[in-house]
Amino acid sequence: MKVHGVFLVAVFFYLAYTQLISGQPLKDCQTSCGNVTVEYPFGTSPGCYYADDPSFKLTCSDKEKLFFRRNLEVINISHSGELRGWNNISYTCYNSQGNVSTYRHKSYRLGNLSLSGKNKFNVVGCNALALLSTFGTQNYSTGCLSACDSPPAVNGDCNGAGCCRTDVSDPLGSYLFLTRPSRLDNMTSVFDFNPCTYAFLAESDTFHFDALGDLRNLRNVSQFPLVLDWSIGNQTCEQVGNKSICSMSNSLCFNSTRGTGYNCKCLEGFEGNPYLSNEHGCRDINECTSTIHKHNCSDPSTCRNKDGGFYCKCKSGYRLDTTTMSCKRKDFGWATILLGTTIGFLSILLVVSCVQQRMKHRKTAELRQKFFQQNGGGMLMQRLSGGGTSNYNIRIFTEEGMKEATNGYEESRILGQGGQGTVYKGILPDNSIVAIKKARLGDNSQVEQFINEVLVLSQINHRNVVKLLGCCLETEVPLLVYEFINSGTLSDHLHGSLFGPSLTWEHRLRIAVEIAGTLAYLHSSASIPIVHRDVKTANILLDKNLTAKVADFGASRLIPMDKEQLTTMVQGTLGYLDPEYYNTGLLNEKSDVYSFGVVLMELLSGQKALCFERPQQSKHLVNYVASAMKENRLHEVIDVKVMTEDNNREIKEVARIAVECTRLMGEERPKMKEVAAELEGLRVAKAKHQWSDQYPEETEHLVGVQIISAQGDSSSIGYDSIKNVARLHIEAGR
Repeated sequence: MKVHGVFLVAVFFYLAYTQLISGQPLKDCQTSCGNVTVEYPFGTSPGCYYADDPSFKLTCSDKEKLFFRRNLEVINISHSGELRGWNNISYTCYNSQGNVSTYRHKSYRLGNLSLSGKNKFNVVGCNALALLSTFGTQNYSTGCLSACDSPPAVNGDCNGAGCCRTDVSDPLGSYLFLTRPSRLDNMTSVFDFNPCTYAFLAESDTFHFDALGDLRNLRNVSQFPLVLDWSIGNQTCEQVGNKSICSMSNSLCFNSTRGTGYNCKCLEGFEGNPYLSNEHGCRDINECTSTIHKHNCSDPSTCRNKDGGFYCKCKSGYRLDTTTMSCKRKDFGWATILLGTTIGFLSILLVVSCVQQRMKHRKTAELRQKFFQQNGGGMLMQRLSGGGTSNYNIRIFTEEGMKEATNGYEESRILGQGGQGTVYKGILPDNSIVAIKKARLGDNSQVEQFINEVLVLSQINHRNVVKLLGCCLETEVPLLVYEFINSGTLSDHLHGSLFGPSLTWEHRLRIAVEIAGTLAYLHSSASIPIVHRDVKTANILLDKNLTAKVADFGASRLIPMDKEQLTTMVQGTLGYLDPEYYNTGLLNEKSDVYSFGVVLMELLSGQKALCFERPQQSKHLVNYVASAMKENRLHEVIDVKVMTEDNNREIKEVARIAVECTRLMGEERPKMKEVAAELEGLRVAKAKHQWSDQYPEETEHLVGVQIISAQGDSSSIGYDSIKNVARLHIEAGR
């Protein structure tokens, strides 16, 4: 039981301590003494007054009187920072001989309080003198002198004749001392009407001088009201911040008028103690029921209370006249009609705008669906979902995505333009760079060619073919999205001036091998043979490593396995177009062989396929190179940048292959597989020759091995004709 009792006591003191440090009084504190209310931050016992300043401690006597510092009886305390108390009069009385008979003077300890400027220092008597002094952080003294030898004729005004009055400034003193009032000389002549001299502090307008009565006995009054100023601490509101004890809801901190500390007050529309945070703190005033804080609604039934105020609520059809605060019937005049009409018109406009916007979105969606079908979307989806398709990784892009990627098809994003459309540089949301081809369709008959390109590329997986990423069919003309090749076309490198040094012979030979191998793959190794139909240097892209990438399959066609050729509308580029295909309309893989032969001639000569500045018979590069070969003046045609003594034989072989590829009759041209093997053989032979020059002893050993393995052949590599496939012995390559 003792342990339990100790625990309860500990809990009590803990709660009391937490309340003290939070700046709030304990419960059950004395709230009145006699007829004077005692409110926080003042109190009569520990824990009930502001703990940081003992000046707020008051004493309640047995006679139910409240005292400050035990010698100033308190009348009332204001939340705004004023304390009123009864101040006793100091006096000195004389006998008929002019000697002092009785006297009294007052001194006070003010603590952290100070004299208010609302007080006056008064001296009553003839030839009377008294001084008032305060001591503390600031020392202050003032005095007053009144002179007379007979009763003054005028009452009510302390003008220095029988009564003297002076203002008291705002001194901050912790000790107040009032000297005993005295006379300047022994004046027995005034004893009959002025036996005493008086001095006292009193609140302004509480003392009015009565010459006859006050000089004789000061109206038998022994005390007057005195005003003291008080505040919390010695910091301003700005300095104390949210740590002030009035930082509660509905209360406000303001700097004290006495020059130090701060006070609290309730917000307008609230009443109570602004220094408390409990139910006795600032509470909302119900102006609708209060007899002190009344509302000004003309009809009390319309008054409605709200936090911090009130409002007058009129019933439907009436409005509040703020001048008389009365409800009047609404006047539906021209202004109201105009307002109603305007609101109605705006509402109609808003509805119409919403409907139009919805219809626009619907129309846009329908238009996109129309374009999707018009551009072969249904055909594409049907073929992709059908049997035999080997690639389903085709991404369908939206129109908004393409606009954003090309910045609204900005002209600065154009990479190139050709017969099959315009190519833009695009940036996707993941910051990847792509090439976006905007197809150029003349009529619906070309839709199949576009879908054909998508299907062709979807089935090609080759390192030397530009990779198709997806397409967009929601636009008026369809779009294809390719991987971005950043080093231009072969035509740019051969004939343009935007790139660095021209291609070396090694570069040109390797590029020729890569193009030939790609076309051979399309003709022979694809699941369905593919004829490109528009092979030219402008459709050969080069990456940063100068690796060839065959592009632009818009004119390509699939050749069924049971057919060797197709009859189609002639399509291609002048200068590269197969003359036999041009004349007959019969398309087969030999058409690509012819075009490749023209590309080979461009690689050899560095000149364009068609040039009208050359002589009449040589305007076409095919005729120019063929006649040079026939007349044994090939050196005139070959690009001087690549012709050396070391590659003379290779150049002649490549020229011979190019001439055979461009023969007039398709049946006389080699197949791309044979051409690729011939070119690869030349490249391997060149590499072997360079290797043998660098390691001669090892070459002799390998030559011996080759002779034995070939059973009498002088070389492991030989070319019988353009139709012979290069014979590459694996043993010789090791």
